Amino acid sequence: MNFFLDKFLEILNKVGSRYFLLAGAAFLLCYFILRNRIAAQKIQVRFPATKDYVREILFSFSSMCIFAGIVTAVVFNPSIRPYTTIYKDIATYGWTYYLLAYPIMFVLHDTYFYWIHRVMHHPVLFKWFHLVHHKSTNPSPWAAYAFHPLEAILENGIIILFYFTIPMHVTHVPIFFLFSIIYNIYGHLGWELYPKGFSTTRVGRWVNTAVAHNQHHKYFTGNYGLYLLFWDRVMGTIREDYDKAFADVKSKS
Repeated sequence: MNFFLDKFLEILNKVGSRYFLLAGAAFLLCYFILRNRIAAQKIQVRFPATKDYVREILFSFSSMCIFAGIVTAVVFNPSIRPYTTIYKDIATYGWTYYLLAYPIMFVLHDTYFYWIHRVMHHPVLFKWFHLVHHKSTNPSPWAAYAFHPLEAILENGIIILFYFTIPMHVTHVPIFFLFSIIYNIYGHLGWELYPKGFSTTRVGRWVNTAVAHNQHHKYFTGNYGLYLLFWDRVMGTIREDYDKAFADVKSKS
């Protein structure tokens, strides 16, 4: 029991430190230090209320506890770990596979997220799974992990998918989810960091942006992607007003 508790607290400390450091830095920089200078460029000009920040932080902490619990119960459980695809020596599969695993994880996660996101928007499931996250109609960086516990469990299903499908070096998931939380914080930042005209470029039209995700929070429909807009484009769920919204936001600069 002490082993599992210690491991749970160790993982929670790592995930929590990363979240509070990165989301906190983005929040401090944009919502305090540079606030007066960049307020006019905000996607939604108004700012959330203090109670919104508090709700986002509390639910994010809950999500991190669930993440730590799932990883502890599965990845570090001696009776389950032998059935996972975890390996320690990079030489086992070589550096080529080690590096290629990241784009594979990227595509898997983006696809997984799009489809569970669509499912959670079903009227029967929405209030039970996804409503908490959508209470942030004007999200801040603290909304990155602000999920209802049921959604947090579903979101972390990608961890199980990774560890039971493709070979995972012990560093793959920590490094991948460092990128993931950074992009997630950007998506909920409240400001658009990509340059003017990006959404209509050959590459940019496939990339999810802060404007696209902010629209999803504001209107509750369309723009369901995580890192990319690939599935939104293919499935016809990209909002028709997205390119105009992106151009309007960047015209404030």
